[in-house]
Amino acid sequence: MRTAPLRVAVVTAALAVGLLAPLSTASAAPADLPAPGVTSADGSSLVSVTPVNDRQLTIEVRSAAMNRVVPLSVILPRDRSVARPTLYLLNGAGGGEDAATWERQTDVVKFFSDKNAYVVTPNSGAYSYYTDWQRDDPVLGRNKWSTFLGVELPQVFDKAFATSGRNAIAGISSSGSAVLDLAIEHPGVFSAVGSYSGCAATSSPLGQAYVRLVVETRGGTTATNMWGPYAGQGWRDHDAVLNAAKLRGTSLYVSAGSGIPGKYENPAGVRPGNDLASQIILGGPIEAATDGCTQQLRTRLAQLKIPATFHFPGTGTHSWGYWEDELHRSWPQLGRAIGA
Repeated sequence: MRTAPLRVAVVTAALAVGLLAPLSTASAAPADLPAPGVTSADGSSLVSVTPVNDRQLTIEVRSAAMNRVVPLSVILPRDRSVARPTLYLLNGAGGGEDAATWERQTDVVKFFSDKNAYVVTPNSGAYSYYTDWQRDDPVLGRNKWSTFLGVELPQVFDKAFATSGRNAIAGISSSGSAVLDLAIEHPGVFSAVGSYSGCAATSSPLGQAYVRLVVETRGGTTATNMWGPYAGQGWRDHDAVLNAAKLRGTSLYVSAGSGIPGKYENPAGVRPGNDLASQIILGGPIEAATDGCTQQLRTRLAQLKIPATFHFPGTGTHSWGYWEDELHRSWPQLGRAIGA
């Protein structure tokens, strides 16, 4: 299973994850929230701030590069009496525009209830790979997500909230690839990276097939608008294995399961809206494929003598229970790196 090839039909179906009921909200609102209008030097700005409860917000930030307003979920630090660091936590292929989100599928809100860090999650960017596209797309529009996540958003957020300016970034599946690329493209912005079940080797035949399934099969457009010709330099420029030397100095936590059914492959372990058969039959081969990509990254970092934490459980499919576990397992390392 650890060397299973990527099967197009399997991957396409498995990239869709399920639904869960919306979170309940409380009436209390946090104090000392910033007012809309905070603007960075590039013209990006805080458009709105809406309390959900005493520890959660929904904010909107206008991206100058994309000329669009991006909704984001924010979990506030337990104690905001002093400046705190920020974890940018990315959703998967759907970009938070569907129900496959950290807040709906995991215990992320409860987990960070006693932590002193901001947790910021974009709820837009479906099928974009959170990268800057070479051309505007007739289906997905203008995508300058690397500029937004690496420049615009941190500047606006740090100006609006009492942050320390120290950041980590983490993501799953397709965004597990994107977070490595973002750290490479924006040196010094992200002190730590958590990549769960991503494929770092995006220009390899396997990695390229995976990217095309997200962008083309699910997104309904062409990935050449993103990184240019399929065998071109644009794809190599965004391959974290080829560019691994630029990860030196970043605290790295990278994980992938084997694809073999594990502790969550039972009725009690399947998140609402998902089904056990798909989790095993589809999620198993998907995870085996990402495992192969992740092994390539481990080999390359070892050759470069760049330290990184790799976690390869003996079992596990491409599903939320395991990603929740990896967030828990990686947070002590990510948190230390940003002073949380």
